[in-house]
Amino acid sequence: MKGQVAHKFPAAAALEAGKTYYWCSCEKSSKQPFCDGSQKGSEFTPLAYSAEGTKTVYFCQCKQTGTPPFCDGSHKAAEVVHTSASPQ
Repeated sequence: MKGQVAHKFPAAAALEAGKTYYWCSCEKSSKQPFCDGSQKGSEFTPLAYSAEGTKTVYFCQCKQTGTPPFCDGSHKAAEVVHTSASPQ
């Protein structure tokens, strides 16, 4: 199951090598693209990602990606509709 759309653009994030990040798989987090625990009580769980190097990556925010936690361009699909109260 895929979450609802938080934003229709990827989030650039500067990661530190060896650090673990938790990607929000629903859309409820106020700290997109990262999890803040808002999914509790739902069928969603955050996805842990350990940074292999210090670099900038692009995390998915539409939650429709086929390559979680990374953006694969799915937000460009016409059928992806923004459902969050947050601005696009």
